[in-house]
Amino acid sequence: MTTKLDDNNRAKASPIVTALPEPLPTGTNLPFPVHPLRELVTSELHARTFDPMLAPVRIAHLAYLCGERGSGRQQQYLARLLSHFGIQLPPDVGLQFATDLGCGLWLRWERHTEFVSYTLSRQGPFTQPFGPDLLSELPQVWLRNLPGQVVTAVQLALESADMPERDLDGLVELFGGHPVIGAQVAGGAGFVWSDLRIHADGFGHILLRDLCLSDGQAGRLIKRVLEINAYRAMALLGLPAARQASQLLSDAEQRLAGVAARMVEGKLDAASAVDGQTAHGLALPPERELLAELTALAAEIESVAAETATRFDASQAYYQVVRQRLEQLREERVQGVQTLTEFLDARLAPAVATCTATAQRQQHLAERAARLTALLRARVEVELQEQNRGLLDSMDRRAKLQLRLQETVEGLSVVAIGYYGVGLIGYLLKGFEASGWPLNATLAIGIAVPLVVGTAWLGLRRAKRRLHQDADRHQPD
Repeated sequence: MTTKLDDNNRAKASPIVTALPEPLPTGTNLPFPVHPLRELVTSELHARTFDPMLAPVRIAHLAYLCGERGSGRQQQYLARLLSHFGIQLPPDVGLQFATDLGCGLWLRWERHTEFVSYTLSRQGPFTQPFGPDLLSELPQVWLRNLPGQVVTAVQLALESADMPERDLDGLVELFGGHPVIGAQVAGGAGFVWSDLRIHADGFGHILLRDLCLSDGQAGRLIKRVLEINAYRAMALLGLPAARQASQLLSDAEQRLAGVAARMVEGKLDAASAVDGQTAHGLALPPERELLAELTALAAEIESVAAETATRFDASQAYYQVVRQRLEQLREERVQGVQTLTEFLDARLAPAVATCTATAQRQQHLAERAARLTALLRARVEVELQEQNRGLLDSMDRRAKLQLRLQETVEGLSVVAIGYYGVGLIGYLLKGFEASGWPLNATLAIGIAVPLVVGTAWLGLRRAKRRLHQDADRHQPD
């Protein structure tokens, strides 16, 4: 907020857009090729600016979850608010927008990855730092229909150096009797006080005191404090998910340990597999039943990991931003008061560590399940190979038996063909003998027996060889 403007000058000022700076010169006259992302990466350095502030000033800050999509919807909702104050939203709004709403209110809108923030500020003297919140001056219907769920709502007041200064007891009373945390910041140019609690009005309360802050220092200090409050809340969103996931993982660990114990103790014997039948009539190995159970368990673990991985990664990223902003405050201890860094390190750090540990636990459990699945699958494959070997041996024995039966049948066929062939020849020779031919029919029949049987055997052998040749010719390579 350009707070050096008085209210009259501000009323005349046109809305200020601070989404992204003006595009850089395209460099068409440069004597060398330019990377297409050069302008974008340079503008990104100025994507999130701050408003200079002049104490005293009161601020209301609201941040609500909206997800990673729906930027157009958020801008449309911002446009509805601006239209209430007779302001038109420019078409080129990026990640942030700031404007004077009139009536002494300055608005800053920012779009983050998962949430949107609205910051209202009003410069001027005040007696109650946390009096009626500035959000009450916005359309209540608009507030009730915010396209998201509020994760943090804060009232912040920046007192000037000439305002009455409170001692520690006065600060405790101001914050409802709760222990106060804070420090001297910005190289001794100001103070930050808060209790990081939600008060009866539904807001968190933060008090800043200006000792010798410049407008730019005050604006940066307010922005950093508000970001610390918002990002620490976003970082803590992973803790409930970590606790819920831990319960599911504990159950999965017990089930996984049970599977491993059953595999090690060798309880999977063939006697326990009499119930299941495969499609080929073989008993279903218990390893295959256990493999199905283990696969389902691994899928459950992966499902939990998929649902929480993004949240845990986000918590870690938000925590790193909080630590960075705390370092930028340059806190100096006030006697008898815990600093923001100490307070958040004692409470936020363990929560984020829990998220990190849960994520690692999920990964290790998934790896254990994968190893057990691989081992069990190997056992199932060995079992299937044994079954296949048994089937092949059985088929080989049956083929040999069929071959022997076939050879026996072939021998009987030769005998039968020879018998009927000799009989036909006998009828013929006896007919010739009865007709007066000079031959001995009985002797001739005896001589014909080996000839007929040999001819039948050779004929069957040739037919069998021809069938084998046809089969080999039609067999695929």
